Amino acid sequence: MIISASRRTDIPAYFAGEFMAGIRAGFIDVPHPRDPHKTSRVLLSPENVEAIVFWTRDPRPLLPHFRELDDRGYFFYFQCTLLDGPPCFDPEGPRGKEAIAAFRELAGTIGPDRVVWRYDPIVLSGRTGPAYHREKFEALADALTGATKRVMISLVDFYRSVVPRLRLLEKKDIVVRPPAPEDLEELIPALVETAAAHGLEISSCAEEIDLAAWGVRPGKCIDDELLSRLLGRRLRVRKDPRQRKACGCVESRDIGVYGTCRRGCVYCYAGGGTRPVTPPL
Repeated sequence: MIISASRRTDIPAYFAGEFMAGIRAGFIDVPHPRDPHKTSRVLLSPENVEAIVFWTRDPRPLLPHFRELDDRGYFFYFQCTLLDGPPCFDPEGPRGKEAIAAFRELAGTIGPDRVVWRYDPIVLSGRTGPAYHREKFEALADALTGATKRVMISLVDFYRSVVPRLRLLEKKDIVVRPPAPEDLEELIPALVETAAAHGLEISSCAEEIDLAAWGVRPGKCIDDELLSRLLGRRLRVRKDPRQRKACGCVESRDIGVYGTCRRGCVYCYAGGGTRPVTPPL
């Protein structure tokens, strides 16, 4: 079993202690995503866990626990988001030099092969057009040289829960728009060129717009091919049937709780501007 920690919240940043308590106990009780009165027990013993995939914007609170995870026999890699976007979209950092330093510290601890950079989602607006993203992506790629070998991109999705938060931005004259063909023509080839210049493999995350013509192949965040290579043995897993059709991820068990992330990112399907609560981790 592969553990996803987590699509639903930032466990490394906010719930590292609760996560480690579950590791030591050998299990975690996870509420059903649509019915919080129902829970399922996920076994976390090393015998039941082939790997853990962490998703985070700030890995630092979990870093002191890496040795214990290693000693207990767990293998893991990270999906680490680094956008350094405007605070109107990403109210809570880290950002700038702090975010880059945290990313590089993570890569320096576990190696660049085990850290995937997420430039995701790409939000197009009057403030953040193609030129903005070209420049930001290149600056971050420069800053992350040697700290990662892969970058995952996607375009912002207009989820039902997200649209009201985007509408509120319009009161501040910030209009988020779907990508037009000319946006893609201006942006995606530049990202591909920058990635190649920095030795980065670039792929997309659950992207319904076909970016293959520009050299961006569909990727997997829960990636059996990456895990098989890192573990030195072939994993036999299937595509996750619970994810969207465009999602390439293989099957995993997610142990996060929706609505518990404190970042308030306006585009996030997992909670965005909701008030945080303490998850029963």
